[in-house]
Amino acid sequence: MTITVYGIKNCDTMKKAFTWLDQHKVAYTFHDYKKSGADEAVLKKAIAEHGWENVINCKGTTWRALPEKTRETMNDKTAIKAALDNPSLVKRPLVTHKKGVLLGFDEAEFKTLT
Repeated sequence: MTITVYGIKNCDTMKKAFTWLDQHKVAYTFHDYKKSGADEAVLKKAIAEHGWENVINCKGTTWRALPEKTRETMNDKTAIKAALDNPSLVKRPLVTHKKGVLLGFDEAEFKTLT
């Protein structure tokens, strides 16, 4: 399995991840949520591995813009729907690799990619 980085190109955390991957010569494919939307199968895998509470960014403006009822009743199924409708909800970067899914940029975790 190749490494795929999911996110939004101009996000600061994404830029840190791209820089680290490039400096360490880690080959990856970039999936831009703005151009291609979120991938349902990847969201299901990430939520199964990490829980929706970790996959969905509950601190961002996109989360706060959701209706209160949606936020209060969020579960695995509704999190997938919300993320498909609003890919900016997904914590960035979301990285798939042969061992699973990484969320966010953490240098120690990224070292497992090499």
